[in-house]
Amino acid sequence: MLSVNELERRIISEAGILIAENLTIRETAKRTSIPKSTIHNHMVKRLPMIDATLYFKVRKILDKNKSERHIRGGMATKRKYSKLVR
Repeated sequence: MLSVNELERRIISEAGILIAENLTIRETAKRTSIPKSTIHNHMVKRLPMIDATLYFKVRKILDKNKSERHIRGGMATKRKYSKLVR
């Protein structure tokens, strides 16, 4: 079990990775080997209490990713079916 300080450091580290590399929650989870639901809870629920400034940077990226997800989904479907046709 992580102490409070260790958990806060881990959450700040996760946020730093997400911001520095402009990743999605899913990509951050893969990079850190932590479940995506845990990453999401850390970014949305715990980070605002730890570091509000960092949270707003993360929130900006999460909002951008949410607004683009229909495009990413459409591209994934296009790739899937273009492979089936050939």
